[in-house]
Amino acid sequence: MKYNVEHTGDETILTIEGTLDVMTAPELRTVVDQLVNERRQSVTLELSSLRLIDSSGVGVIVSLFKRIRANGGQVKIVGLRDQPRAIFRLLRLDRVFPV
Repeated sequence: MKYNVEHTGDETILTIEGTLDVMTAPELRTVVDQLVNERRQSVTLELSSLRLIDSSGVGVIVSLFKRIRANGGQVKIVGLRDQPRAIFRLLRLDRVFPV
């Protein structure tokens, strides 16, 4: 997994590429902690290059969503496709996240 965090004004764009699974989720959890500690209010997850996600990866994304919302912010997802899109639909997360 590779990721990139870009801050443009009040907006934060977190781009995730590759595989988000049990092996890579802890690294992303650190990024989530940092975004929450910085009190980022608007986070966009750019997932067009995310090829595979498992339950650990979903857990990190749901954690980001809950923690940012608890601080009055919002998280939206763009570029969701293929296997990750199927997982989000299966878990009905496409109804929770603005996709």
